Amino acid sequence: MPPRKKRHAKTNKSKKKPLLWTLAIILLLIIGGTIYYFTSIVNELGSMSNTENSPFKNAETVDVDTPEPPKWEGTEPVNILLMGVDARGVKKGEIPRSDTMLVASLDPVKKKISVFSILRDTYVPIPDHGEKRINSAIIYGPNTAMQTVSDLLGIPIQYYVYTDFQGFIKLVDAVGGVDYEVEKDMVYKTIADGPEYDIDLKKGYQHLDGNKALQYVRFRHDATSDFTRTERQRAFLKVVADKLIQTTSIIKLPNILSQVTPYIETNMSVNDMWKLATVGYDSTMGGSEQIPPMDLLKEESVDGAQVIGIRSEEKLKQFVQETLNGPEPTPTPSTSPGTTSSSNTSGTQ
Repeated sequence: MPPRKKRHAKTNKSKKKPLLWTLAIILLLIIGGTIYYFTSIVNELGSMSNTENSPFKNAETVDVDTPEPPKWEGTEPVNILLMGVDARGVKKGEIPRSDTMLVASLDPVKKKISVFSILRDTYVPIPDHGEKRINSAIIYGPNTAMQTVSDLLGIPIQYYVYTDFQGFIKLVDAVGGVDYEVEKDMVYKTIADGPEYDIDLKKGYQHLDGNKALQYVRFRHDATSDFTRTERQRAFLKVVADKLIQTTSIIKLPNILSQVTPYIETNMSVNDMWKLATVGYDSTMGGSEQIPPMDLLKEESVDGAQVIGIRSEEKLKQFVQETLNGPEPTPTPSTSPGTTSSSNTSGTQ
């Protein structure tokens, strides 16, 4: 009997040893995976603010001694200038004018995000460079662009995000595209741009990948031109943001960032990005407006070219404050391009 007990004890010990090793290996894999995961995110976020490959690096016309953005404590409102550029045909070292300019205002106290899309032909003073269309401000550097927009809206602009067509395509593809209501047929073709930039979308509810999404937000070849294009852009970006938050697993975040970061430049630090991401995740959309609004804009001609003037700069700044401080609007799917409901009702233009 005693020998049997001894053999039994040895068997239990031998069974425990591989079990402990298995648990240890699993634990190491989890720890290693976690470290790799967060390191990947930090590295990708950091590469967005890497100035080594900046399009502004060697341009002679850009800001000199661009100041660092003010330290953001995460409690006061923060405003970010988003610039999308069309880099087609631009020579190396040149900075393309911004095709799209939006300002996202995040209020961490109210947990509210307001978006302003600026008509690119708006004629404004650009610091140290006279009056020009606002889309040319970026060729003098991001700091000049931020200051120009700040002067126009009457609010401080702390950060900028700069990307091109490819960055937009990669972002939409990274989230798996979006299901969206295209409110009408959109067709535009030109030999100069080449077939890869043709626009050919049919009206109706459909899945848009990155290329088709770019066609949708670029389209402005109709009677309402840039006016409804900026409205479409605001509505579409909201849908992309919603999908990113609601359906994208956090495990996929490093992969998404790796696809997008080569096409994005910003002055945000990694710490700023973390704090802003936290605020954005907990916030809801508030106002979404065009700048200048229809009742404050006037069409003018400068040197034979059509531009957009502003009837009252004071009233424009008041409009911005009312949007930022006003209550959140009630969603109205029937009046917002691309917005869908359970019955797939499209918006009007």
